[in-house]
Amino acid sequence: KVNFGKELESIEVEALADCISLEQITIPLKDGMITADRIFSFCDNLRHVDLVEGELHETIAALQLEEWRNDMNEEIDSINQ
Repeated sequence: KVNFGKELESIEVEALADCISLEQITIPLKDGMITADRIFSFCDNLRHVDLVEGELHETIAALQLEEWRNDMNEEIDSINQ
């Protein structure tokens, strides 16, 4: 498990790539946090991402966690109805 505090400003390309033992991460959710694709490339065991503080914007779309992103979109859709 990796926890980043609200002081984290951005995550650069492939910053966490190939972290095969990474299962859970907590990152602040704010504009500009995800600066590139492939942040979580080959993090095959990553199952849980906690996004704390901030609003949901394009950050979620930038994450390469398709199943998680789909679940989040369904949750957001159900909230918006």
